[in-house]
Amino acid sequence: MDKMNLRRWILNTRSGLDEKVLRESSAAIREHLLEQPWVQMAGLVACYWSIGSEPSTHGLVFALWKHGATVMLPVLRPDRDLDWAVYDGPDSLAPGPYGIMEPVDTRRGVDAIRTAALVIVPALAVDRSTGIRLGRGGGSYDRALARVGPNVPTVALLHEGELIEGIPAESHDQPVAFGALPTGIVHLRQM
Repeated sequence: MDKMNLRRWILNTRSGLDEKVLRESSAAIREHLLEQPWVQMAGLVACYWSIGSEPSTHGLVFALWKHGATVMLPVLRPDRDLDWAVYDGPDSLAPGPYGIMEPVDTRRGVDAIRTAALVIVPALAVDRSTGIRLGRGGGSYDRALARVGPNVPTVALLHEGELIEGIPAESHDQPVAFGALPTGIVHLRQM
């Protein structure tokens, strides 16, 4: 299946998830991540503020922040690249382009992600064999992931059934090292 049809299929499947399943799945993903020593020890975390039927990151971002991590969230630039700003609690967010909540803190630049000890990204699906993630098609997270150091854990948050085989890869696609699902953390490739 090509990327466009795969995106359409996954988004359609996600739209059928009810609120209870979304809440329970998101809570399970959050707990699995927070149990990982490499998450607990990360002083600077690049994450994202989830929307719609994505596995929710709201509780995860808050928990990381409350446990002392500095959490950077993306700010979409006009060129569709990602700038980064620090999350400083729920009141530090305001709607950005497309209504996605963004931090109001000083922008740190596109290269700020290079300093992160952990990077958590959205995905519609991830290829179990290669770690290649299927995003929404804008390339923003592939550009950001290309800036991440080779030994930094990169994690895509997924619903059950979204860790699949055969995602078509293009030269700009960047793999992730882990998939976080409600059933646990899956190590996809060496960092």
